[in-house]
Amino acid sequence: MKILHLYHDIMNLYGEYANVKAMERIFGNSGITYTTDRLSIGDDVDISAYDFIYIGSGTERNQRVVLEDMKKYKEDLEKYIYNGKTALFTGNSFEMLGHSITDSNGQNYEGLGIFDFTVKEQNKTRITADAVFECDFLDKPLVGFINKCSEIQNIGTPLFNVKMGIGNTAEDNYEGIRVQNFFGTHLTGPVLIKNPYFLEYIVSLIAGENAKLNTEYLTYERAGYEVTLKELEKRVKETNG
Repeated sequence: MKILHLYHDIMNLYGEYANVKAMERIFGNSGITYTTDRLSIGDDVDISAYDFIYIGSGTERNQRVVLEDMKKYKEDLEKYIYNGKTALFTGNSFEMLGHSITDSNGQNYEGLGIFDFTVKEQNKTRITADAVFECDFLDKPLVGFINKCSEIQNIGTPLFNVKMGIGNTAEDNYEGIRVQNFFGTHLTGPVLIKNPYFLEYIVSLIAGENAKLNTEYLTYERAGYEVTLKELEKRVKETNG
C-alpha cells in the first residue's frame, strides 16, 4: 500500500496527522506492507502512484497557498478520483476541489473545478458545533466537531445526513461530498480517531475486500466512540423535546 499525506505540514489544524497514523497502525497490525510519503509545497508528486491520498484542514490563508500549488495536480487528481481510488479530504481541504471560493470580503478564488460546487465564506465568523452524522454505508453514526466559516452550494452527492450539527449550508441537512471513493467532510476530531468504524471502512476500501484486517485492538477506540455518541444523542433528544 502506498499512502500520500499531502501538505502534511501546512494543512494540519486539528492534529489530523493522527488520521494517517491510525491507518498505518491497522496496516502494520494486519501484516500489510505500506509506505507513507508526507509531501508538501514544492515536492514532485505522482498522484497516480498512490492507493490513498489524505489532506487535512488549514487556516483560510494556508488554504489559498495550497490551492495555487494544487492546480498543477488537477488533471491527475481528477483521474485518480474518477478511477475509483480512495481519498479523504477533511476540514476546508475539500473546498478547493469546487469551482470557486469567495472570501468574506467578496474576493473570488478559482478552484480546481473537479466538482460543481461553490464555496462562500461567511463574514469572518466561525461556525462551530458538535456533530452526529449518518450515512448509507455504515450502520453506526459518525461523531465529531465542525469548525468552519464557509457554506457550500450545489453538492449533488453529499456524504452524510445531519442528525445533529451543521450541514453544507445553514439550511442543509446534508454534509460533505462523496464521489466514488472520494470522501470530503468538515468533520474533525480527528475523524478517523473519533470514528473507528469509519476508519475500518476506509482501510477496507484501500486494502481490498480480500484483505484480512486485524482491528481487534480497537477496543478503547470503540468504547470512547460509544461514550461520545451516547452523550451527543442525549443532547439530540433533549433538544427535540
